[in-house]
Amino acid sequence: MSVLEMKVPSPGESISEVEIATWLVEDGDYVEKDQAIAEVDSDKATLELPAEESGTITLKAEEGDAVAVGAVVCLIDTAAEKPADFVSAEAPAEEVVVEEKKEEVKAESKPNPNPVEAKKDTYATGHPSIAAKKIMDENGISAGQINGTGKDGRITKQDVVAAMAAGFSSSSAQGWGGTRETSPKKMSMLRRKVAERLVAVKNETAMLTTFNEVNMKPIMDIRKKYKKAFGEHHDVGLGFMSFFTKAVTEALNIFPAVNAQIEGKEMIMHDYADIGIAVSSPKGLMVPVVRNAEQMSLAEIEKEIKRLAIRARDGELTPDEMTGGTFTITNGGVFGSMLSTPIINPPQSAILGMHNIVERPMAVNGKVEILPIMYVALSYDHRIIDGKESVSFLVKVKEMLENPEKMIFGSKDPVEVLLDL
Repeated sequence: MSVLEMKVPSPGESISEVEIATWLVEDGDYVEKDQAIAEVDSDKATLELPAEESGTITLKAEEGDAVAVGAVVCLIDTAAEKPADFVSAEAPAEEVVVEEKKEEVKAESKPNPNPVEAKKDTYATGHPSIAAKKIMDENGISAGQINGTGKDGRITKQDVVAAMAAGFSSSSAQGWGGTRETSPKKMSMLRRKVAERLVAVKNETAMLTTFNEVNMKPIMDIRKKYKKAFGEHHDVGLGFMSFFTKAVTEALNIFPAVNAQIEGKEMIMHDYADIGIAVSSPKGLMVPVVRNAEQMSLAEIEKEIKRLAIRARDGELTPDEMTGGTFTITNGGVFGSMLSTPIINPPQSAILGMHNIVERPMAVNGKVEILPIMYVALSYDHRIIDGKESVSFLVKVKEMLENPEKMIFGSKDPVEVLLDL
């Protein structure tokens, strides 16, 4: 018998402990080399733990356990033979469906003296497959809501998809429950770290917020006119975030203190703009970083944001992709926020908050016009950013968004560039 001890690898510098978020396999399962066997949470990201060799696995830690980097979390018996009915995790969905259907037919072929009772047992005790569990967790579906059709009542991915398509019974007419029961839910290591950092920011920085409003009509007109051609040419959608990122990088060049951070008794200046883009993920709010955004075109920014957002959604972001930012943009408008005061993402010194776009009356050349308006907010650390700089920075962002051509020619007017003024 040859047994391999699998130890927790280091997810990155300064990380000494991780938490077992989810085991993707069960004790005694056969696993293949490089198959994902667990999801582990660090204080920076959620990472997958791949099997180092093929064999039968023995788990040495429970879900929710905090495990030191380098500690043994499971054993793999590499001498174990692959079971005849083993289905590879890499197998196409179609093959899995065929196997599950065979099992379903076999189960139905056996006489059952009490089919109603059997269905009840399956409904209550069905255990979801890895793919099914992921969909159920993402959509807040419990095992009791799904009737498993796989082997021994196992809930398959197709069972979950079918149940979602059919819809679930609703008791909204009678309210949503009101059982007055309470249940503890452990915070993930990532969530606990975020909580600590947010409290630290409030306690350790002189945070202030300044506001302004932006007429979004010029950008909306550009998107309406060029969105289709942009998508066909660059194979990515033309959203608002690229315009804001470009406007921010131009403004940071003019007001470098907004792009700086405090380190001890020094103020660290950055001759580049690594922009953190806050995105929503199943694990909570993530802030992946767009590196050297000041050198990117609108299309390059859109492609990078899309790539990072997909990785965040799939839980594949690495610590390196979320560290080192110099400025952050967060968009609460996608959730309907009218106005907010975003909290600085340490060790950065400022963050820009975007909000929803609403038609509002504005005075234009002495006349009232109905225009699409967005309120924007800049939270900043007053220790290194003066009020004049913060307000001027936000005004410059507003000017470039309302005059998109300035993003092409920088802060100068296109005519000034033409006349070399």
